Amino acid sequence: MVWNLYSSVLHDAFRTVIPYPEDSIPFTPYCFLYLVVSTFPLVYMAYLARRPNTYLLRLMLLPATVLVLLGTYYRFKLVSTSGAPLNWGLGKPSIFIVNSWRAVETPEGMLKLGEEKPGIPIKSGQHDNSDASPDASSRVPPTIWERRLPGWLYDSLELLSTVRGIGWKFGTGLYVPKEHRPLERSAFLSATLVTSLQNFLVFDACESFIKLVPGVGSPEGGTIFRPELPTLQRFLLSTAVHIATGSSICAGFELSYDILTLIGVGLLSQDPSSWPPVMDHPWQSDSLHVFWAKRWHQILRETFFIYGGFIGRFLAGNIGTVFGTFIGSALFHESAAYAMGSGFDTSVLFFFTLQAPLLILERLWTRTTGHRVKGMYGRLWVYFCILILGQPLGASHSVDNGKHQLQ
Repeated sequence: MVWNLYSSVLHDAFRTVIPYPEDSIPFTPYCFLYLVVSTFPLVYMAYLARRPNTYLLRLMLLPATVLVLLGTYYRFKLVSTSGAPLNWGLGKPSIFIVNSWRAVETPEGMLKLGEEKPGIPIKSGQHDNSDASPDASSRVPPTIWERRLPGWLYDSLELLSTVRGIGWKFGTGLYVPKEHRPLERSAFLSATLVTSLQNFLVFDACESFIKLVPGVGSPEGGTIFRPELPTLQRFLLSTAVHIATGSSICAGFELSYDILTLIGVGLLSQDPSSWPPVMDHPWQSDSLHVFWAKRWHQILRETFFIYGGFIGRFLAGNIGTVFGTFIGSALFHESAAYAMGSGFDTSVLFFFTLQAPLLILERLWTRTTGHRVKGMYGRLWVYFCILILGQPLGASHSVDNGKHQLQ
């Protein structure tokens, strides 16, 4: 009886913050104002994270900031089927929540490399090797926006837009792909423009191919496993669609990043070195460790760790960290699908959770044989794990909706 009462209260409280998709408010242009205003507490949290002696205040603001973000972004929904991308975006307040958590992660605040306190560089002779960076001795000249915006606002926006943590202490140990473009500004912008056009063509070609399959790629959804085809043809088609989906994800990510790079370097006068590549040729991976830790993008690494990795580490050490991080990844992706009214797809949870034991198998192979998973056989192993075991991701959702699931 008491448990039923508690569960009812918890259910009502949860649905007050995150309603059922069918109970969401139809999105109108006026709703955009609510989305903007709901980020104000987050901006203030970021401001405090760059100020000393604010830890207690940040802790007190964290619950309210998270509730405001969840309650606002899950409150609205575009009712037309063409609004699927917007609904998917409304299901991603978790990225903001990660920024909120990051603001209270350390009592001293969010520090850049070479800082002993927010905004205060380490005195000469006191540098720690772990905090040093290749460019630590040469500070990048301030951008035009850094000079024009108020210091408090620039600090807040800089921290909120720092996803990978490049140049920050929380990004220590992050793998950054090697730069292949010249770092002279005009040459860098020209090279980025060329790659953006290439990525657009690849993305468009893959999308066009995917939409040739009936139902697949439509907002209403469709399966990549066509029941009217014989087994072999069905598998060949599903594999081709799956490969095209993966290629469109890679091209779409790099295209979006290229556009942001052109804005950051071309319009905001940021240094080209602050925009290194986002991916490192994931199709060339010869082990799952290399795929997930290096060649796949690391933009959401901190997000997945906060969503599940640190809980897993508390419960089961390093193994728990691996399982928890991938479970956090699955929950992150399904939170967006939930906002689209797609329900909870267990195949997504299965695929991402499966990566943990597969990675552990690689480690056991290395310890047993003394040889790392690599080379041609390692690449075939990666293709099997991603292209074959990953196909159930497209079985019950449209590829248009499900293509983001490997993010």
